[in-house]
Amino acid sequence: MNTGLKITAFAAALAATFGTAYGVGSAVDPVVAETEPAEHAGHDTKEKDGAGAHEGHDESGGGEPSLPGGLQIADQGFALDLKTPRFEAGRASELRFAIVDQNAGRNVTEFRREHGKELHLIVASRDLTTYRHLHPVRAADGTWSTRVELPKAGGYRVFADFAPEAKNSGLTLGADLAVSGASDPQPLPRSERKATVDGYEVTLKGDLRPGAGSELKLSVAKDGRSVTDLQPYLGAYGHLVALRSGDLAYLHVHPNGEPGDGRTKPGPEISFTATAPSKGSYRLFLDFQHEGKVRTAAFTVQTGVPAAQQSEPEGHDSSGHQH
Repeated sequence: MNTGLKITAFAAALAATFGTAYGVGSAVDPVVAETEPAEHAGHDTKEKDGAGAHEGHDESGGGEPSLPGGLQIADQGFALDLKTPRFEAGRASELRFAIVDQNAGRNVTEFRREHGKELHLIVASRDLTTYRHLHPVRAADGTWSTRVELPKAGGYRVFADFAPEAKNSGLTLGADLAVSGASDPQPLPRSERKATVDGYEVTLKGDLRPGAGSELKLSVAKDGRSVTDLQPYLGAYGHLVALRSGDLAYLHVHPNGEPGDGRTKPGPEISFTATAPSKGSYRLFLDFQHEGKVRTAAFTVQTGVPAAQQSEPEGHDSSGHQH
């Protein structure tokens, strides 16, 4: 499907120990003993509904602009109720939550399926070095659950990306998650144009521009040879999530074209169109499937800086994708 995503508003909520959510919700009590923190931030970005965009993400053309997705714990009458706000580092535990219809006072149990799933869950550390793309299971009472292991202590952000059956558009809500233990936040990984994961090398071409749509092309190779038989994953050859350093604003972009449309090839190149809301640093996470396994390649990019001026370090191993 074509993806033309434009974020129409920029809202920054600078994190304290674990970050502060916009909207409804209470702060998480500190349970992490932190060493000197490194500068870091995350991004939240909202998707656009319709051709060329992620379905179900409302971005109206008039009226007051809405906040980017994921910055708020509640929006448009729906709230993310995170039932397990604390985890222990390095130990697999069950993450439980619900989407609450605030007007009805009950959990939502009817969702529209998007890309094969009723809900997509993203968990990212506030230093953007840990990333999980999960697909939890919903119980009859509307409670969602999934097991996840988070490797290190510190502050995390949980993003629920969904479309209630009762709404014409989708939402991305976010909540803070604390992982207990001695925290050692890392600096945002430096800008890079190549990433390696499980023997695959992914190359990023194109610039992310503030306030203007631009094309990003990601090419996948293995053992020095282009991969031309990528497998569909959730109805596409690749999925891209961007998190803005500073407030963890969330941007979920889908590629230009889809399997079976007669013009989109299964690699090596996957094309996206995106618009950044502001200048700054962004962390991009590309999910792609080959030989029956989904892998994630990660990049740091800076908006408003040509690719030639961004540093190009050796391939960065970006493991950390979990289902």
